[in-house]
Amino acid sequence: MDAALDAALLHTVSDGVATVVVSHPAKRNAMTAAMWRALPGLLDGLAGDPAVRVLVLTGAGSTFCAGADISSLTGDDDPRALAVAAEEALAAFPKPTLAAIRGFCVGGGSQLAAACDLRFAEEGASFGVTPAKLGIVYPASSTRRLASLVGPAWAKYLLFSAELIGAEQALRAGFLNELLPAGQLDERVARFTRVLASRSQLTQAAAKEFADGRTDRDAHWEAQAAGSDDTAEGVAAFLDRRAPRFTWTP
Repeated sequence: MDAALDAALLHTVSDGVATVVVSHPAKRNAMTAAMWRALPGLLDGLAGDPAVRVLVLTGAGSTFCAGADISSLTGDDDPRALAVAAEEALAAFPKPTLAAIRGFCVGGGSQLAAACDLRFAEEGASFGVTPAKLGIVYPASSTRRLASLVGPAWAKYLLFSAELIGAEQALRAGFLNELLPAGQLDERVARFTRVLASRSQLTQAAAKEFADGRTDRDAHWEAQAAGSDDTAEGVAAFLDRRAPRFTWTP
């Protein structure tokens, strides 16, 4: 059987958290051309779902994503364009995104992880950006995103060498937010996403744009804040020693 037939992007929504699973077990969850194409539409649907407050991206089984499945490409496919379109759709997702990483996070997998707002990994994970092995010019947008995340020196180290680095190095480089002992990733991600889902979406949406460098919507967010009850509710909940009930939605 063609291994690509087992390749899919699976997703669930539960308690405000959408979980997207890269599933291609025969190829260490490498993304096929069809999966790259499907991801922007899937994300668009989840972004418009009012039940979704946080998105988690992960891989099936013991690995995150080993890059692109070159064997799935046709003569009409531009692998860089497919990956960049998916990466940009993930980066533009309007709600908090978190990559939960085990095993290999390489090539296109690192591209997807870097496009998330946060990255949690389990001990033993490996990371690499490997176009120098193939003589490929890494996309400008992806290079800038990586350099913004880890700094120019680490971005050059990864891109020049195409070497894999371990999870401890990735944490020191700033690629990871948290590194968890084996067996503790799922519980930590579940606990943290519950926290994210309980917070003000107004605060999160504005902070995401500001932190990502967008400068043309300052007045928009001032107006949103002025027209929202979230601040009054947050203060009242704090004084009443209760959980806030925030109502602003994108």
